[in-house]
Amino acid sequence: MAKPKVWYLPTLSHTEKVFEHETYKRLLNRFEVTVNPKEASYTSDQVAEGIAGFDALVTGWGTPALTGKVFERADALRMIAHSAGSVKGMLSPEIVERYIMPRKICVFSANHAIAYNVAESTVGLLIMASHRFMQHAWAVRHEGAWRKDGLLWNGRFLGGSTVGVVSASKVGREVIRMLRVFDAKILVYDPYLSDCEAGRMDVEKVGLDELFSRSDHVTVHAPMIPETEKMIGQRQLGLLRDGATLVNTSRGAVIDHDALLKELSTGRLVAALDVTDPEPLAPDSPFRKLPNVIITPHISGAGYYGYYKIGEDTLRALEDFFAGKPVEGAVEFEAYESLA
Repeated sequence: MAKPKVWYLPTLSHTEKVFEHETYKRLLNRFEVTVNPKEASYTSDQVAEGIAGFDALVTGWGTPALTGKVFERADALRMIAHSAGSVKGMLSPEIVERYIMPRKICVFSANHAIAYNVAESTVGLLIMASHRFMQHAWAVRHEGAWRKDGLLWNGRFLGGSTVGVVSASKVGREVIRMLRVFDAKILVYDPYLSDCEAGRMDVEKVGLDELFSRSDHVTVHAPMIPETEKMIGQRQLGLLRDGATLVNTSRGAVIDHDALLKELSTGRLVAALDVTDPEPLAPDSPFRKLPNVIITPHISGAGYYGYYKIGEDTLRALEDFFAGKPVEGAVEFEAYESLA
């Protein structure tokens, strides 16, 4: 029986980042794979020129938009395995409606693998920010202080606290799983989360304002879609109790940064921002100067564990699809507009 023909589009550097050697070797053995021989991404026209005859595409960071011209020539294509996160930059809604759904092409995204890294970073930032570790370390090193007066060193940290999770996304759910060890009460705002699913997750589903008013710590994991732009503004930030912690590892534009700056300038909150609006922040941005703000350069998704999971999950998706099994991580196009 002939092996399925797979065109592997990512570059060598992408491969080294997301595939362990044995996983990549298995991919090459299980399928008839045509690899990208250059350290350069293909253009849309190049993909269109070469797509005929391939049963599957493996895509990744750097893959261009797959245009109508690509699909007009994709005479055998049955699956796209995306060895990265969101597929929206690669597949427009028009392409999904015109080609993907009518042809029932299976599209896999490895975004859950990335969620492991983001969730770990999120919990780390929650701990660092709530304990004021950065401020204490700065005071000890640069100010000669020891338990600096006025700087919190005892309080309600993660253990036994109430944590508000904005969006039960893949990252949000991994954060919830990790928070279980802290005996925290977890509130979730997500209009797409059913009451039944919230019950299975053992979380309390609440409105956005209630989440901010009741939480000791809030962590944001909402996708960047038109409905979520500046979803968190002055009203929600003003509801946070004094001393509360706010972490954002999703997208900067989900939070109104004018309102955020105003609230953080009072000093009554502490924030950890791995994402900002704009990104990067200007060198003279006032956010950079606030002592109660931790800013990291959009690195929460990095980590060997999650990156290698991308390769593992991509290979598994290909194996399952061509074995006639359900593909875990297949994109649900009925809800495409609400995806990140």
